[in-house]
Amino acid sequence: MSAASVEQFSSTAIADEVMEGHPGYRVEIVGGNLLVTFPPVAPHARVLTKLMRSFIDAGLDDGDTEVLQSVSVKLPTGAEDYLVPDLAIVDADIDGHHVGRNAYDPLCFRLVVEVTSRNWKDDLKTKAAAYAEAKVPVYVVVDRKHQRLHVLTEPDGGAYANHRVHAPGETVALPDVIGAEVALDVQGIVTAGRRSAS
Repeated sequence: MSAASVEQFSSTAIADEVMEGHPGYRVEIVGGNLLVTFPPVAPHARVLTKLMRSFIDAGLDDGDTEVLQSVSVKLPTGAEDYLVPDLAIVDADIDGHHVGRNAYDPLCFRLVVEVTSRNWKDDLKTKAAAYAEAKVPVYVVVDRKHQRLHVLTEPDGGAYANHRVHAPGETVALPDVIGAEVALDVQGIVTAGRRSAS
């Protein structure tokens, strides 16, 4: 078989095929590699609701910023690379920063949030490096498996210079760069992420 007879597929074509065949799955591309996530469960959604309330109550969904779910961040790591954070605080003019394939320039993202599922290692390693490379100022990971809240700040190349891990009982003040003062109750957030015992 000659090289000319071998079909070439782009990562985005494969991602589209996976999403079409598996509705509800999230497919992202980092470094040309596909990250596939199962559809979220109710505890995952409860965490997002708690976080959204905190951000909206702080006024982050009015004026200069918006609080949005599942908006794609175009990554500088590859031509087809993008991530879809569970939640984001973005500049209100995000519509003017659309760069194609439903992705937006990372410069309009002030904070991104990932709530872990089965892929918690991707959230804490692969995605942390990609968001840092994209210079997203604040990356928050709600680690449902270990009942912790990670706050990563000060992106520097492919890593965050500051990575703090917070346990239940703590209150976490997020950096002012997000546009308002927000304090998160770790206990309330991680409790929301637990599966009920039914």
